[in-house]
Parts: sequence; structure tokens; C-alpha cells
Amino acid sequence: MARKKKEEEATQSTEPQTDSTEEAVSAAPADDAAAAGEDTRAEPLEAEGAETDKKAKRTSTKKAADATVDVEPSLVDDVVDTAAAVVETVAEVVGKGAADLVSAIVGPSAATAKQHKRAEKIGIVSSDKMTKTVVVRVDRVVKHPVYRKYVKKRKKFMAHDELGARIGDKVKIVETRPLSARKRWRVVEIIHRAEL
Repeated sequence: MARKKKEEEATQSTEPQTDSTEEAVSAAPADDAAAAGEDTRAEPLEAEGAETDKKAKRTSTKKAADATVDVEPSLVDDVVDTAAAVVETVAEVVGKGAADLVSAIVGPSAATAKQHKRAEKIGIVSSDKMTKTVVVRVDRVVKHPVYRKYVKKRKKFMAHDELGARIGDKVKIVETRPLSARKRWRVVEIIHRAEL
């Protein structure tokens, strides 16, 4: 009971005179706490100080927030716009560099690249004894470099034959990937069949 009286006197001396109803309301929770065995010595002073501190902090925080709200949107907008511009520029440069790198490795795209025609030769089938392979003799006339006389040259090519060419047929052959040790051509057309 002695503690209770000292606390009441301390609160009355620090507080200005208020209504008796407010004192009764504020004393009632202290009585409840004392009855429960809790230490209530400094709670009223701390609670009042804390409330005033909280109110002061709230008002100062609101004022500070209002001040920063006015300043920050323009700064934030400027930073966001600058970052967006930088990102766009970097994306363009990276995209262009990647396209250049891919074109350097792979070559120009199929739409812009020229399709080189494969070499074509026309010759006469000289042998058809192998399965799906014929030997084609290609004749050409070349001017001799020293004597300036035209000379016949002949060369034989082994060609893959899916069309069923026979000896004496005039055929068109096209170069292709290596199909065997000596076969790098294939028959694409039989121009003229040989008479039997």
C-alpha cells in the first residue's frame, strides 16, 4: 500500500490538475496491476512519455514523408527514365553484337545468302556393272596452252544412280557429298537413252 500512495503522489505532482474521473480511471488500472502482483512503479510516467513521444514521432514522420514525397517522385522518375534508356541502349548493342557474331559464325542468313550452284557435268555412261553406281565419261575440248590447238580431254566420274541409267545413256551428274571412297557425284537426269 505504501508503494501505491507514493506512485499516486508522484503522478499527481507531475500531472497538472485534471478531472477526478480521469484520475479514477487512471488509478483503476494501477490498482488492478498491483492486485495481480505486477510492478507498476514507473509505468504511468513511461506510458505518458511514450505516448507524447509517439505523437511527436508520428507528426515529424508525416512531415518528413510529405517532404520526401514532393522531392522523391521527380528523382525517382528521373532515375527510372535514365535506367530505362540505358537498358534499351544496352539491349540494342547486345542484339546487334549477337547478330554480327552469329552471322560471322554461321554466315549470312538463308534469305540473304547466295545459293551456290553445284557443279554439273554432262557425260555418257561407260559402265553400269556396280549396284546403284555408274561410271560417267565426260568429254571436253580444251585449247592447248603452248600449241594453241584444241585437244579432247576425257575424265571418268563415279556417280550414284537411282534412275537406272545404262551404258551409252547421256546423263547429267551433279556433285554431292562423298558417298563412298571415290563416289562424289549423282545422276540427276537421263538426257538421252541409248539405242539397243
